[in-house]
Amino acid sequence: MPGVGLGIGADGIAGIINFDAENYSAPSVLALGAAVVSIAVKEWMYQYGRKAALKLNSDALMADTWHHRSDALSSIGSLIGIGGAMAGFPLLDPIAAFAICLFILKAAYGIFKEASDKLVDRACDEETVGKMKSAVGKIPGVINIDLINTRLFGSRVYVDIEISADRNLSLDKAHAIAQAVHDKIEKDFPLVKHCMVHVNPK
Repeated sequence: MPGVGLGIGADGIAGIINFDAENYSAPSVLALGAAVVSIAVKEWMYQYGRKAALKLNSDALMADTWHHRSDALSSIGSLIGIGGAMAGFPLLDPIAAFAICLFILKAAYGIFKEASDKLVDRACDEETVGKMKSAVGKIPGVINIDLINTRLFGSRVYVDIEISADRNLSLDKAHAIAQAVHDKIEKDFPLVKHCMVHVNPK
């Protein structure tokens, strides 16, 4: 995707530098219609693929769907350029191409950063961790959440939790509380691959 963006940007800069208004011929209405159809089709393909990528939590699929979005953005540039040329402003074409290059590069950076975070075992965001704490804190027998660590591994999440429970409880009851915490996390947070629970006496 960065290559597509840089290619569009390079073409846009070259078009601005080498622009020749005298030898420029305005495009036809057919070209305008083709750009509109291309934008609609590619954007639909992007939205469809994006929903699937979010459902599967797949960075690879999300990156692939952005090829459709980059094609749609390219067609928007064409639409602006064609419309501008037909309206008497042909220089809008290379200017729009350069602007679209920046949008594509920004999107590529976002995808790269998210994938990199997962490769280095980044922790879950604070909102997700807060929801986990809230869910565990409501379980009967849990006196306190002493520690919670999360890490992303690929598209899944691993959770380590330390809770405090009454030191006078039997081993069976303490184990039941730990099991309840384990089950609650894995049930309420589908992306969690495994939850490890340690019980501290209090």
